[in-house]
Amino acid sequence: MSRPIIPGPTYAEMRNPMLLSAELREQANAARTTELDPRNLFNINWKNTGDEVEKIVLPKELTGVAANIVVLSGRTFPSGSMKVGPAYATLAEHEALEHLRPGDRTVIGPSTGNFGIGTAYVSLLKGYQAIVVMPDNMSKERYERIRKYKGELDLTPGTESDVILTLERTHSAYVSKPEQFVTLAQFELLPNYRFHRHVTGKAALDAVKGIGNGRIAAFTSAPGSAGTLAAGDAIKAIYPDAKIVALEPRECSTLYDGGQGQHRIEGIGDKMVTLIHNVYNSDLLMLIHDEETVRGMEVMQNGTHILVDRLGVPSAVACHLYGRFGPSCICNIVGAIKTAKYLGLGPEDNVVTVATDSYDRYPSVSELLYTRNGGRPSDDQLEMWAKSVFLGASLGEIVDLTQNGQQARLQRMKADLWTRFGYSADYIRNMADQDFWDTEYARIREIDPVIAQVRARETATTI
Repeated sequence: MSRPIIPGPTYAEMRNPMLLSAELREQANAARTTELDPRNLFNINWKNTGDEVEKIVLPKELTGVAANIVVLSGRTFPSGSMKVGPAYATLAEHEALEHLRPGDRTVIGPSTGNFGIGTAYVSLLKGYQAIVVMPDNMSKERYERIRKYKGELDLTPGTESDVILTLERTHSAYVSKPEQFVTLAQFELLPNYRFHRHVTGKAALDAVKGIGNGRIAAFTSAPGSAGTLAAGDAIKAIYPDAKIVALEPRECSTLYDGGQGQHRIEGIGDKMVTLIHNVYNSDLLMLIHDEETVRGMEVMQNGTHILVDRLGVPSAVACHLYGRFGPSCICNIVGAIKTAKYLGLGPEDNVVTVATDSYDRYPSVSELLYTRNGGRPSDDQLEMWAKSVFLGASLGEIVDLTQNGQQARLQRMKADLWTRFGYSADYIRNMADQDFWDTEYARIREIDPVIAQVRARETATTI
């Protein structure tokens, strides 16, 4: 039996929460103390439902580069990660355009963690049952969070690097039964692209106001679904010379050279060119060592005194970094430092990147680090890790994707994979043209009014 929808924001309201009424913003902010209050849907934005982007400008004593490294912080999104944004946007589009209602079908979220958590969370708030399809060897905190939000787990063999098995399970068990399931397919559906181009892209542009020259020289992000990289299209629309930099684990260098190994950076490096990756707008590709990301996380989490006493980071700044970064966040930061070095950027230049979540999902990853390390790291080890991971970020293993047909190579890789999952060669070929992406992005103009109309027509008791 279908039930009325629980309403949420439009793309425009996620981009600029000040478009919400003062009353609704007040209700949304009050709801933060009650995680499962559906009004938290209106807190899906980078701006804490206000007008200031949640960000961190990293201290130069840590980065060792003259450029400003600006990190968008996704930890204050409902459920603790910005991945809740594309999960919500995909479900909201289904409700607005396909008349999906709670009780109609079960929601499916293929993921390696954060998107699955977001799927379970949004589904619970909106009244849907959710199943998250993900590998069976991710951090235990991720499974616990999904179960906390009443999501069921359908686990496939392996780790982050085996997400292709998750994709195959999703298509065979769920996409093939559209009468029973609605799949929030983050790797292939364009609401993910639209959310990040419209919402994350604008947050990146706003985040650098008053910093350096106020412009963006580069944007770095590791592709998981590659949704976050869509922010690059928004950035290039304003600053055409900005470089968009994709990051991969050295241990699973699929885009770099077809590598297919295992790695420890949860949330990225999924052994494929995702369908929604606009490869012709990615300029550089860099490899990051997975162990460096875990060591860097440990420095941020348990090395505050080392940052202060041995690197000279101001105490208040070092304390502000505590608890804010997981491995993929450190990967993005290291990539931003490498980018600043590679491009020779100066003190007026800004490199923007993203911290998808925070440390609360990774204590078990730290425990595994201690096992490999023979115990908790000493102060000398933490100092060595801080200097090698951040200050010592190397300029090796970098590919200029704009040269020697590299973007075309990635486009062929995309076609080789996704035609296996029912997408036509013509459809994928169209993705080589920026007009394809601009047309899909422009659909927000028709989607937002429908989301608003549904909200006005089907008022729920929670609002």
